[in-house]
Formats: sequence, C-alpha cells, structure tokens
Amino acid sequence: MNPSASDYALPAAQATPQDRADFIRRTYLHLAGAILAFAVLEYYLIHSPLAGAMLDFIGSTHYGWLMILGGFIVTGWLARGLAHSASSPGLQYLGLALYVLFEAIIFVPILFIAAFMSDPMVLPTAAVMTGVLFGGLTFTAVTTRKDFSFLGGILSLGGFGALGLIICASLFGLQLGTWFSVGMIVLAGGAILYDTSKILRVYPTDRHVAASLELFASVALMFWYVLRLLMRARR
Repeated sequence: MNPSASDYALPAAQATPQDRADFIRRTYLHLAGAILAFAVLEYYLIHSPLAGAMLDFIGSTHYGWLMILGGFIVTGWLARGLAHSASSPGLQYLGLALYVLFEAIIFVPILFIAAFMSDPMVLPTAAVMTGVLFGGLTFTAVTTRKDFSFLGGILSLGGFGALGLIICASLFGLQLGTWFSVGMIVLAGGAILYDTSKILRVYPTDRHVAASLELFASVALMFWYVLRLLMRARR
C-alpha cells in the first residue's frame, strides 16, 4: 500500500516556512469562502418560505428551538468528523459544506428578525463589529505567537455551561439578558485565539479545511451574539 500524503503532513509549527505559509493561506481562503457561501445561502433562506415556517415552529412550542439546536449539535459533530478526515479531501469538503449549510439554517430566525423587524443598521453594524473583533484577535495571536492551548479546558467548561443555560431558558421561559450575550462574545473571542494558536502550532498542513471550519464556527458564534446584543440595545 502506498501511504497517502496525509501520512507525511507535519504540524504547522514543524513544517518548512513555505509549507506553513501555504497552509495558513489556504485556511483563511477557505474561511473566506465559507463566509461568502454562508452569506449567499442566508440571503436566499431569509427570503424563502423557510424563514416564516421556522419562526412559527419556534414560537409554537418551548421545545421548537431545542429541537433545532439539538439537530445542529448532532450535525456539527458529524461535519467536524468529516472535515478532520485524513483519508479523503472530498469528505473534508463535505464536512465544511454541511456545517455551513446547517449554520445558515439555524441563523434564519435571528437574521430574518434583524433584517425585517429591527433597526436596519443592526445587521451591517454586527457584521463590521464581528470582522473588527476577529481581525484584532487574529492579529494578537499571530504577532504575539503565544500558545493559547490553555484556553481549551476553559472553553469546554464555558461551552457546556452556556448550553445548560440555553436549555434551561428554553424549558422554563427564562430570559438570557445582556450579560449572557457579553459572556458569549468573550467565549467566542477565546475560541478564535485558541483556534488561531492551533493553526499556527498544531494542525497538520493538510488539514486546512478542518482548520477553516473551526474558525468559521467561532466567527459565527461571535456574530450571533454581537447581533443579539445590538438587537437588544436598539429595542
């Protein structure tokens, strides 16, 4: 058997400068492509009958949002597994495409409300703020070259805690206020630092698709809560 190219892929920190630079370039190009695909999908979805159907479904029962969230968690787990596949580039791209598609679907209600039922400046402001925060955090991680792997455990605990609060809020009709959104933005910022550090140090140079998926997930999380925070502020 001939070993695949993935068998020889080194972590970015151990690769040659040229291979590391190519890996980083491919990662961020794929991230840009994922964001563009998300934006195009979202434009069509919020103008489709799906938007109204999702809003009606969520509003009809306390469990509607939990069902959508549960489906997204399962799909996200599957998509990440595919994107991290070392054996098939096709499976990696399938994982990224699947994740972007389901992220776009889960964003439909909040983006529909932001686009058609809120201040028209909320949506572009949230996009710009997310871009600025992402750029600043990426610049910090790249220029300082600090190892942010210590954030992994903190992010896991924070993520499980946030999920528990979201489930309780859905079940018992609780309101997660401004400080919850602020906390989630901080959590997303930590995830961006963590993901960027892994890209510079840990990821093999053939896993640019998986790396771009993780960055996309962190950027999407930040965008969701920046948008939520601005929508609450403009009420």
